[in-house]
Amino acid sequence: MTYILLTGGAGYIGSHTALALLRAGYQVISFDNYSNSSTTALQRVAQLANSNIITLSGDIRDEAALSAVFRQYQISAVVHFAGLKAVGESTEMPLHYYDNNVAGTVTLCRVMREFKVKKLVFSSSATVYGDAKTVPIDETAPRSATNPYGQSKLMIEHILEDLVKAEPDWGITLLRYFNPVGADSSGQIGEDPNGIPNNLMPFISQVAVGKRDKLSIFGDDYPTPDGTGVRDYIHVVDLAAGHLKALQYLESQQGIEAINLGTGTGYSVLDMVKAFSSVNKVAVPYQIAPRRPGDIASCYARPDKALKLLGWQAEKTLEDMVRDSWRWQRQNPNGYGNSN
Repeated sequence: MTYILLTGGAGYIGSHTALALLRAGYQVISFDNYSNSSTTALQRVAQLANSNIITLSGDIRDEAALSAVFRQYQISAVVHFAGLKAVGESTEMPLHYYDNNVAGTVTLCRVMREFKVKKLVFSSSATVYGDAKTVPIDETAPRSATNPYGQSKLMIEHILEDLVKAEPDWGITLLRYFNPVGADSSGQIGEDPNGIPNNLMPFISQVAVGKRDKLSIFGDDYPTPDGTGVRDYIHVVDLAAGHLKALQYLESQQGIEAINLGTGTGYSVLDMVKAFSSVNKVAVPYQIAPRRPGDIASCYARPDKALKLLGWQAEKTLEDMVRDSWRWQRQNPNGYGNSN
């Protein structure tokens, strides 16, 4: 029996991808240190899929622990989610981010090579495009980074590109996510950030459920239709399906490909707030605040390559995104209860 190893499998995107893989008939192992996730998520994934998932606790920087996993289980491919992801925190703790994200990935690849597992789907990010000069953004756009988090993703992309140059028998996809939102339609798994959310949708949801007084919208003077920042929001279920398609693609491919996972449509912050209120019939009080340093006006994908190579495109609507986000938050006002 062969397994797909998910590093960071208990996280927001990892848990939804685990569910998609189980439903597609794959055997799945999650390897997670639970620094920003909960074992409850994987318990619920197993229930939803009516299937077992092997859950292991460990850190990708621990080479001995990783080697033990590869020694015990026959792993055919790795989907690499494990990583720290808060932009603000990364500027305060750059060494921690580079150690965890970059050094951790190098350790993972070293162990994969030792056990001759050379199929890797990497969780990258649209942050590698920096402040893109034109939109929509395709995979050939110049890359740069404006913070240590983005820089860590970009460094990993360069490392993996160099690895494939040196060892062409690897098959790697760099999946550049845009802005994941939403939750499984069951409301059983969703985004459960530690502390104050860094992303828009969980903040909107927490305001709507009464955990926070109001939403701060950072800037209303951008060169966009309503003055607020425009982003490409993608439903996490669509995103999970993209990982399944990427794994299937790698079964017959070598080399490395960067692929955008986005909808190709930009929505403003106010669009998201108004849609959430309208679809869910709930108030979301907000205030306009000054722009945040480093924020850009508009960022959305050209997703044509994903359709061409993977046969994938986003299917969920804006209404699906806000409805599923609210269902998760309403059913789980305290997330997973902050219990591991």
